[in-house]
Amino acid sequence: MAGVTPSPDVSPVSAATTNGHFPRDSFCLNLSTLPDASNFALKSTLKSPHLLESPTGFYSGSPFLNGAFKKRPRNMSQSSGTDREMSHDTTQPPSNSTAPTSNGEPRSSNKKRPSTDTIDYPRRRATIACEICRSRKSRCDGSRPKCRLCTELNAECIYREPGIKLDAGDKLILEHLNRIEGLLQTNLANGFGLATHSPAASNSTSEDFLARSTGNMASLGLVPPINGMGTWNNAPSNISTMPKTHTTAALHLLQSPMIRELVSRPYDPKVLLQLEMNREPLYLGTSLGLDLSNTGTFVQAFFDRVNVFYACVNPYTWNSYYQTALSRGFREGTESCIVLLVLALGHAATSGSISQQATDKDPPGLAYFAAAWALLPSLMTRNNMLAVQCQILAAAYLVYLVRPVEAWNILSGASMKLQLLLSAPGRVSPAEEELSKRVYWNAVMIESDLLAELDLPHSGIGQFEETFSLPSGFEDVGQETTGRDELWYFLAEIALRRLLNKVSSMLYINTSPYTKAPAATSITQLERVVGELDYQLNQWYETLPPAMQFPLDRVPLQNPVQTVLRLRYFACRTIIFRPYILLVLQDETLAMDSGVQENCHKCLEACIRQLEYITAHHAGHLPYLFQGALSIISQTLLVMGATMSGSLSALLPPPSTMDDIISNVIHEIERLAHLAPSIRLSAELIREAEAKRQMWLHTAGLKV
Repeated sequence: MAGVTPSPDVSPVSAATTNGHFPRDSFCLNLSTLPDASNFALKSTLKSPHLLESPTGFYSGSPFLNGAFKKRPRNMSQSSGTDREMSHDTTQPPSNSTAPTSNGEPRSSNKKRPSTDTIDYPRRRATIACEICRSRKSRCDGSRPKCRLCTELNAECIYREPGIKLDAGDKLILEHLNRIEGLLQTNLANGFGLATHSPAASNSTSEDFLARSTGNMASLGLVPPINGMGTWNNAPSNISTMPKTHTTAALHLLQSPMIRELVSRPYDPKVLLQLEMNREPLYLGTSLGLDLSNTGTFVQAFFDRVNVFYACVNPYTWNSYYQTALSRGFREGTESCIVLLVLALGHAATSGSISQQATDKDPPGLAYFAAAWALLPSLMTRNNMLAVQCQILAAAYLVYLVRPVEAWNILSGASMKLQLLLSAPGRVSPAEEELSKRVYWNAVMIESDLLAELDLPHSGIGQFEETFSLPSGFEDVGQETTGRDELWYFLAEIALRRLLNKVSSMLYINTSPYTKAPAATSITQLERVVGELDYQLNQWYETLPPAMQFPLDRVPLQNPVQTVLRLRYFACRTIIFRPYILLVLQDETLAMDSGVQENCHKCLEACIRQLEYITAHHAGHLPYLFQGALSIISQTLLVMGATMSGSLSALLPPPSTMDDIISNVIHEIERLAHLAPSIRLSAELIREAEAKRQMWLHTAGLKV
């Protein structure tokens, strides 16, 4: 592949080289070989051990675009230079945490022995195996009251009497127990080796490595989903797709102590989806006329401000598409639909956030979208990449309108069509190969953003992730071009979205991951998982191209792309370290451990960085308004709970500053409330939570 050369850098996997060869994921990318390299101040090679994955050409600033973790030559608890900016009191109490004693049973010695001690006969399989051994299809020694395996697992050993048959429900329960017990057994047998060896440098496969790491997280409640997309079976890439069941979304925080006290009634996390499904349908009307007087402005705005996020329209063939659509009066054909959707998104981009638009007027671009919507039925049954492109652009506009369920409906159709086209060779022509990459990754990212906040069905498009390469640039056909082929943000966001999905897969896949405070050994295991994910986030940041690498400190940014990336960075950092906050909220004594306190500080610092300048989120109003609003709700609930904890409140800014930050967030969310019923409910929730928080603080004597 052009522009890909072995990196001479000393890297976390450099020790794995043998005979002068680097492992497959140790590459660097010469940015000057990519489109628009002249627009950046970077002419030399950007060196990184994980910038590009071979052989598929995956751009990645970090190991998380690969299926395995990497060994790193530093302390996992190492923090960035901004970690202590927020706290007004960084004094930490000394650690006095100690590991609890084991409560496991001693191994049973009541084992059956052969009838003779003089001949070493092969051991026979027990006539009646216990349920655990039977479900695992493993040899049971038949010992009573516990067989050897159940004794080692400290599990209840049950022997089924002959003749009793299991129904489907019993078998399903045993399958779940089998998975949990198997993970626990792996944990006990192997310990936690997450960062001990780089898979590239070891003899074990990445599948073995992931099996070891998942097994050791079972005691934290970090049990992988049972089936479907997001499973860990066979393909390590599955942890980079959004799991089917996760607790990352905002309303799951209401299950946490302290935060639960801030609301008057329980909220099922699925209520947000129900509200969105029951809302009034989008009315497009029939009298909307097309104003073509500003098409040049809207097209330019699309390529300058929209295509940077989606990168799915070819600027080199745009003029031919536009001429074809113009010749047909925008009344038929795929080209007409694409042009109308580009005009709709371009008009939206010129008008600022939809939250700032008058509610008595049609949203910007709606007339163009309505005209495109009339053409979509004839394209929905066409099995080609241009039809998928139309659906992706339509979903993008519906996301702008804060219509998440409607966007998911269109997107799921596009995903199914993509799977049909990608399921057999030859169905995508060479001319459409680059376009197929663009629409595929858009489908994955938009779906992941929606699944992160709503309990929607998965389309299954993620199954192609590991085998699908990243875009490398549209071919310049020598025609007049309207805009540039921007890929920088698109590639960086793919990598960050996959890391966000991985965090959900590794830390938030159980319905109630922290029902009780874990033992000290579990805290150690959590630290290793969190440290690895944080390391990968830092790798992503460090290998961004200089023109996109935002400052981590509180310098105001004029570049909206950098602003969005910085907010997404801190959002990812928040959910990486959030488990520590949840643990301390249910057991304050854990905060006496200096490592726990440090990681709590990292989470709260990342929360504040997203909330203190709340209007900065307007920079991502096109692709992230809905997902960003619910993410803000999560961070706000988390810091509310932290202000009610003596150990956590010491890590926050002064109470008056926190009051101002929370007040500004509530005002901003209430300003967005009219856009979607789920946001309206969220606004009501945090307003009630703030009133109860203030009452609690006054009652507790923490405020005067």
